[in-house]
Amino acid sequence: MVYIEDVQARQILDSRGNPTLEVDVKLSNGSVGRAAVPSGASTGKYEAYELRDKQSDFYNGYSVSKAVENVNIEIFNTFSGRNPLEQKSIDYDLIELDNTKNKNRLGANAMLGFSMAVARASANSKGLSLWHYLGGIRANTLPVPMMNIINGGAHANNGLDFQECMIMPIGFSTFSDALRAGVEIFQNLKNILSEKSLSTAVGDEGGFAPNISNLEEALSYISKAIEISGYILGEEIFISIDAAASELYKDGYYHLSGENKKLDTDELLKYWDGICKKFPIVSIEDPFDENDWVGFKELTKFLGNKLQIVGDDLFVTNKNRLLKGIREKSGNSILIKLNQIGTLSETLETIELAKNNNFGVIISHRSGETEDVFISDLSVAINAGQIKTGSLSRSDRTAKYNQLLRIEESLGDNAQYFGKDFFNSNI
Repeated sequence: MVYIEDVQARQILDSRGNPTLEVDVKLSNGSVGRAAVPSGASTGKYEAYELRDKQSDFYNGYSVSKAVENVNIEIFNTFSGRNPLEQKSIDYDLIELDNTKNKNRLGANAMLGFSMAVARASANSKGLSLWHYLGGIRANTLPVPMMNIINGGAHANNGLDFQECMIMPIGFSTFSDALRAGVEIFQNLKNILSEKSLSTAVGDEGGFAPNISNLEEALSYISKAIEISGYILGEEIFISIDAAASELYKDGYYHLSGENKKLDTDELLKYWDGICKKFPIVSIEDPFDENDWVGFKELTKFLGNKLQIVGDDLFVTNKNRLLKGIREKSGNSILIKLNQIGTLSETLETIELAKNNNFGVIISHRSGETEDVFISDLSVAINAGQIKTGSLSRSDRTAKYNQLLRIEESLGDNAQYFGKDFFNSNI
């Protein structure tokens, strides 16, 4: 029997230049799996705990040496000699070892790095790609990318209240064609912004961060870039928004400082309705605060038959919170982030619950990313149909797209692209 022989964690840098965790798991047959853990900027309060040292004189408090130590000593001592193919058993023993509600003893980052590395080592041991190991013969669907081409909110230093303005190239038959369309639109948007003397510097996730403060203005620039690129808005290319509304919520109101508006839940619902009437929007993520279940429910009731109402901070990849959303009909789609929950097995269980209840599933990156392409493989393994991994710049983002191109090539004639089935399966 192959077994876990060695575990080695180290501190590396993420895409924002902050420390994060990388873990190697070596098996007795010589196979090695490596995984790096991402980190969020606008994090939900219900996410699993990211362990950092908080020593102000060392990496400004962001170092993860304690999490590294937890992997190299306690996790190694506990799981050395275990069969790596028993992923679920390992993950749940890992949860028991931590023995806290939000993984704050070992750190969700330490636990996830080990969990992911075990999966990759197992795949390598079997001589399989990670997507094939996790998904088997049914894994053949390339996801529709949500391409973040204008950044705002916590991801950019501009006046735009909302965090991400994205395009979704739905009207194509292959992932590679969809990706090409996105690249062309991104490059033409750069020219449009430059002609307007607006900054073409990029934010955390690779999208442009022009100094604009109005959502309609941002979407108008995107619409023009789509037109100039020769694509049809509302047929081939659609628009998606991540509002990250928890960042805007204070004292019972949503403060849209850039637009000089102060809205309650009902007023914000009407705001979203107005935006959707002006632009072909098919997805809004976190349109309300992470505790505003009523807002999510009302918007789902009002617009849920026309577009995705996505819970990120609302659900935080947590099965129990998702179950509440399903029962209350608050949202119809879930954003999946591995580090929100802390193990691969818990992530897969949440995905299964979502699919069994006809919720859309979007595999997502974080704003603090690495070159690790685990989420690309995961999106194909579970036939998610959608992936959110940033813009068409910064290698930490494009690495995920490049991996999907490789998977598409590997699948050959068996490769499917979700495309317009996005509508039928999720809405």
